[in-house]
Amino acid sequence: MTQGSLRVGVIGAGHFGRYHTLKVRSVPREVLVGLFDPDTRRAAEVAKEAGCPVFDSVEDLLAQCDAVVVAAPAEFHFELAVQALRAGKHVLVEKPVAATLEQADFLVTLADETGLVCQVGHLLRYSAEHEAITRRITRPLYIEATRIAPFKPRGTDVSVILDLMIHDLDLVLAIVDSPIAQVDALGAAVSSAHEDIANARVRFENGCVATITASRISLKTERRMRLFSEEGYLSADFGKRELTMIGKERGIPLPGTGGFRREAISWKDHDSLHAEHEAFVAACLDGAPVVVDVRAGRRALAAALAVADGIEESRRRMEMSGLIGVV
Repeated sequence: MTQGSLRVGVIGAGHFGRYHTLKVRSVPREVLVGLFDPDTRRAAEVAKEAGCPVFDSVEDLLAQCDAVVVAAPAEFHFELAVQALRAGKHVLVEKPVAATLEQADFLVTLADETGLVCQVGHLLRYSAEHEAITRRITRPLYIEATRIAPFKPRGTDVSVILDLMIHDLDLVLAIVDSPIAQVDALGAAVSSAHEDIANARVRFENGCVATITASRISLKTERRMRLFSEEGYLSADFGKRELTMIGKERGIPLPGTGGFRREAISWKDHDSLHAEHEAFVAACLDGAPVVVDVRAGRRALAAALAVADGIEESRRRMEMSGLIGVV
C-alpha cells in the first residue's frame, strides 16, 4: 500500500459509480486508480471526466488497488464484494449489501476472516441530519419517515424498498436499539416490474413503532422524518435542511407550556459522500471503527426483506378477499 494513501478503484460507471469516481479524486489520502464497467462507452465517458484510466476487467483493476468501490447494479454487489475481499482488497459496497440474508451472512464471515474493511453505502449515516437527530432523540417511541420522488428509470432494477426505503430503514435501525418484532406492509408496482410505492409499519420488541413510506412515482420530492419520545417531539425536513425540536432541554421557552422549549436549526450543504469516503479511508488506513459495517448492512437488508414479505402477505389477503384480482 502506498504510504499514507489508499489506492481506490471503482467498479461501475453508472449514476452512483460516476459520483464515487469523482469523489475519490477529491478525498485526501484516496488515490483514484481507475474504473471498470462492461459498458465501455459509459466507462470512457466517466473516466474522461475523472481523468483516470479504464480497465479491461475487474481482475486487472483489483491488481492495482488497495480498495474498491462496488457501484455496479444491485444484483452484482455480492459477487463483486466477495471477489474483492478474496483478492485482499478493502470494499465499499453500495446498498443493498446483497440480495439475500445468506449472502450477507457470507460477507460478514468473509470480512471477519480476512480482517478487511467491508463498508456499506448507507449514505444517511454520514449526513448532518442524522447527527442532529441522534443528538436530540435517543429513546424514540414513534417514528414517521417519508421519502418520495418523481419516477426515474435509474434504480428500477430493484423495488422501491431496496432503492429508497432502505435508507430510512437503516436510519431507524440506527436510532432504535431493539430487534424488530413485527412488520405490516403494503406496496404496488406501477411503472416498473417491482414495487414503486410502499408503506411499512415496523414494531420493535421494546414497543417503539416506525411508519415508513417510500415512493418513486410521486409528483414532487419530499424527505421528512418525525420522532416522538419522552425527550420531546422532533420534525426534520431533509430537503429544506431544517429541524424543529419541542422539548425541555434546548431552545426558546414557550410560555404556557409547562417548561417546554422550541429549538429550530438548519444546516448548510453537507457532502455526505465525502464524509463516507473519509470514514472509509480512516477505517482502512487507521483502523478506525467502520461506521456502517457489513453487519449493519445485513440488518437493513433483513428489514427490507421483511417489508417485502409483508407486502406479499397483504397481497395474498387482498386476493383471497376479492379486493384485488389474482395476478
